[in-house]
Amino acid sequence: MNVLLIGGAGTFLNNIIIKLKKEGHRVYLLTGSRYDNRPYQKVFEKYNFTYDSTSLNEIFESIRPDVTIFMGAYDTNFNWKKEEEEAVNYSSRMMNILMAYVMAGTGRFIYLSSSEIFSGNYDQDIVEETAPTPAGFKSMVLSQAEEMCDSYRRSTDKDIMILRLDNVFVVPDHVEDVTDIVTKMVAEGLYDGTIKINDNHTVALTYVTDAVECIYKVVNAPEHQKNIYNISSNQPITESAIAKEIISNMGFSVTTVSNSKNAERRILSSENFNWEFGFVSLCDFSKVTKKIVDQMKRYRRAFVFGEEKKKSFRERLLEKVGSTVRILIPFLENVIAFAIFTLLNNWAGNSTYFEKLDFYLLYVLLFAVFYGQQQATVSATLSVAGYIISKISGEDGVTVLINSGTYLWISQLFIVGLIVGYMRDTITKQKREHEEDHNYLSLQLRDIKDINDSNVRVKDALETQIINQTDSIGKIYSITSKLDLYNQEEVLFYAVQIVSELTGSRDVSVYTVGNSEYARLFSYTSEKARSLGNSVKYKDLAEMYDVLSQGKVFINRKLEEKLPVMASAIYGDDGQVEIIIMVWSLPWESMTLGQANQLVVIGALIRSAVVRANRYLAALEDEMYVESNLLETEAFNNLVVAYTKAEKAGLAESIVLQVSHPEKTKEEQIEILHSKLRDHDYIGALKNGNLGVLLANSSEDDARFVTDRLGEFGFVCEMMEEPEV
Repeated sequence: MNVLLIGGAGTFLNNIIIKLKKEGHRVYLLTGSRYDNRPYQKVFEKYNFTYDSTSLNEIFESIRPDVTIFMGAYDTNFNWKKEEEEAVNYSSRMMNILMAYVMAGTGRFIYLSSSEIFSGNYDQDIVEETAPTPAGFKSMVLSQAEEMCDSYRRSTDKDIMILRLDNVFVVPDHVEDVTDIVTKMVAEGLYDGTIKINDNHTVALTYVTDAVECIYKVVNAPEHQKNIYNISSNQPITESAIAKEIISNMGFSVTTVSNSKNAERRILSSENFNWEFGFVSLCDFSKVTKKIVDQMKRYRRAFVFGEEKKKSFRERLLEKVGSTVRILIPFLENVIAFAIFTLLNNWAGNSTYFEKLDFYLLYVLLFAVFYGQQQATVSATLSVAGYIISKISGEDGVTVLINSGTYLWISQLFIVGLIVGYMRDTITKQKREHEEDHNYLSLQLRDIKDINDSNVRVKDALETQIINQTDSIGKIYSITSKLDLYNQEEVLFYAVQIVSELTGSRDVSVYTVGNSEYARLFSYTSEKARSLGNSVKYKDLAEMYDVLSQGKVFINRKLEEKLPVMASAIYGDDGQVEIIIMVWSLPWESMTLGQANQLVVIGALIRSAVVRANRYLAALEDEMYVESNLLETEAFNNLVVAYTKAEKAGLAESIVLQVSHPEKTKEEQIEILHSKLRDHDYIGALKNGNLGVLLANSSEDDARFVTDRLGEFGFVCEMMEEPEV
């Protein structure tokens, strides 16, 4: 089975690697860092890429993993010292990993979450269905990551699982492992001899080997019934009991500082996991605690102050001996070879066939070729010494010393050895430099390849947009042209449906801007789409207003909840904003320049339909209005019918009032109503001779407020449930 592990170096990750390799699986590792030299267990293949790298898709495609495990809450690449900044990084990188997995489309994805997503007190063990109660940025983003996994699972039908682990603790190897409640307490005790505890806090601890066994059971399971499981020892223990066990193994005086708060009991229920997979905690807490204390005491400065571990005398001695042996090995080889070639040279002196062969010269050349100038000098010196000693011991020893040929031979030996050694050192240096250049150019080539892959994806997306009829200009025009089929009063109501269909968003709203600085809600497709309210001072929406006023499309890249994810304005002939289209929900990958340009095209086509409708209404203005601000009966009827249809389609809401005043003439009534109603409300003539008022985008509560206000001026108002104009 091919297993892809995603996470930074740490004891937890290394334990998972050991377990998977022991069971015979092929393990791949994505480190999350481009230049990562931290200690990992050996794996089949290691990829030093960041989580936001564009190469993640290629990694998934090349591995085709049967199981992918993301360390998630236990990933040491995230240190959470700056929680706000790290929360943004975590969310974006989590989304990139999930997208790469979904696009590869293979295997099971396992996300490791934590009990940190819960806060407060729980009398009963926390089951999987319990809603998270995060407190702080880290717990909030871990909770959102779980929701993200669940959302991707439901929308893509992939096998995505969440394993929520309860307070995993380890025997730490590095300072990055000091993240759990036990190691933090030990570090506090080693720092100043005090351990801060909450007497009323009860937790359950899960030792790393137990957690790894549970994870492996999920990895190895062919099927599973649920998509989220809690993993916990289910053995309650208080912080004071943990501190007591730690102090008993410290070997020096350590005190506890109680910070008693409200009772806090947070223990995950692993009943579902135990029933389906079976789980027995094999951890002896006392023995493990002793190991943790001994390890952290031994390397106190490393775990408390973050310094490098100080090696023991035995380790330092072995390291020095090892380095000395590595240095001496060439010299030992040289001496052994000298003894062998001396014997060969003595033997050759008595041989008719080999008496002319200079074995010492061969010996020097051999070490010059393999080791360079240094060993060539040593071998030449040994050769000269061996030659002279052998000759002096004979009858012609003095003759050899005064013979010029001897010194010519010695010069030849050193010259040949040094020249060949120099050539070997030079060639080795050039090869090393060429290798460094090759590695540098390979890195640049990889960067160029990444950039090219990105450009290819953009090109493919643009080609798809042109070819794919759902996104093509022709398709957009064919859909927006449906607006021509509606009555002039209905165009903007159904424009919101057109935008929703083309953008793929269920939450779209249309606001109209009159002569005032307020934008009025005209139509919408959901309650979320009308979250800004029926009326908004759009100039107060600083960033969005600045972008729209420049004629651009607003994209909510900061994901501010109070603003739509995308908005585009439709401008009048005078360049002023007349209509604002707001899209409130889009997938992150769709918030692109291409989508923004598409929204501009949609807005332009909608504007053409609106302009035609307005021109038509302007041409009929004399027929529609009995007098200024009073719609003729049939025109008012058409308007009411349009709003009624839109309300039944869930695009708007409206109330029709019948108003009368016993003491005022119709002209006086119209004048008062016009001054007291909103710009986007309409006054029309009813068949019974009374006046009708259409309150656009108003509920019954809004209507009661209007009737009360008009009642102060002597008007009698009645809501018409089924208007008959």
